[in-house]
Amino acid sequence: MNKKEVAEIKRSFAEGCGFFTLNRVLYAYADAEKNIKYSDVRSWATIPEDEGAVVMETLKKVFSGTLGKNLNEYGFPNESYEEGGAQNILYAAVKGKLEDEEANKAFIDRIVENTAMSSAYTIISGHCTYSILVKDKNDECIGEGDSEYNFIVTAICPVNTGDDGLFYDESLETIAKKSNTEMIIARAPQDGFFYPIFSDRSPDVNRVMYYTRSPKKPNLSIVEDVLECRFDFTPDGEKERFRAVLTDVCRDELDYTVITRVNDIIKEVIDQNKNETEPPVIDANRMKTILSDAGVSDEKLEALDAVYKTTVGDTALKASNLVENKTVLSVPEITVNISKEATDKVRTTVIQGRKCLIIDLDDSSVTINGIETTIETSQNSPAAAAENQPVTV
Repeated sequence: MNKKEVAEIKRSFAEGCGFFTLNRVLYAYADAEKNIKYSDVRSWATIPEDEGAVVMETLKKVFSGTLGKNLNEYGFPNESYEEGGAQNILYAAVKGKLEDEEANKAFIDRIVENTAMSSAYTIISGHCTYSILVKDKNDECIGEGDSEYNFIVTAICPVNTGDDGLFYDESLETIAKKSNTEMIIARAPQDGFFYPIFSDRSPDVNRVMYYTRSPKKPNLSIVEDVLECRFDFTPDGEKERFRAVLTDVCRDELDYTVITRVNDIIKEVIDQNKNETEPPVIDANRMKTILSDAGVSDEKLEALDAVYKTTVGDTALKASNLVENKTVLSVPEITVNISKEATDKVRTTVIQGRKCLIIDLDDSSVTINGIETTIETSQNSPAAAAENQPVTV
């Protein structure tokens, strides 16, 4: 499912959309000990307008964020299609349109029994129907077709007691702490998923889309236990493995120039594909080309395939998870932040036997601790003498 398809379905969660219907809503409340305290299914037509607006807002957020970070698509393993498996249960829930009590119970039980949460939470699921619009060869909508996309979207929302702070008690003429024992359901889901996905203008019952509000800390119990899918890496995990491949392959050739050049090339890949529906990825072959363009020798690149296989496996890394918006150069007790426009102004050299970091200044005006000053240079200084004899380290 690409970003255009995600955006198309997300846009349908709007008042007055003539191609979309939210048919039924399933509520369930569970505590951290996996006890279901409450569950109910309601027809959308019976839900009060103000409550319905909150439900619509919450479910819509499951389609929010960036593909590859907040939104990750997974295929089901073979055993998931068997009775009691994740795909089998999800498929039955969609087919039953949240009207089948037995399918609903299996669906809720699947989530509650397998989700690890440290506190109480609420499950909000909606059965939706989207009338698939027909598009021409230029990807422009030309009208409503005969096909429908039926799916279930589920939001898993934290629940906490409200904290209203201090208040003025007019009857007692005093200021006191307001106590609120009501359990407040967060409007923004922490996790969620929708099934089936929408791809190539039709549903794909073999895949599911998982949503997390916190890409750095996804709830693995939902991906691996509820949905029975194989979790790969978090965005930070992809970056860590990418760095490990760079280090193992380049070794003594991995210097400031190579690191910044690799980052620049990946940024170029992202920019070149910004209008594409599929986010660009970096696999072993593409990484080999990038490192070669960055100046890494063919001798070093001979090890890349094996290192990539051992470190990453068969998975391609998402380019957006690998780039740095700024270069951070650190040595003990010193950290230098370098913007992407200024990486060419920094270099490393050896001056009189000492490794040095050189920063080119366009003028002598600098700001130190918020105070503007100037740096005076001497033509007789060691740095000036070494200016014409840099040695990269």
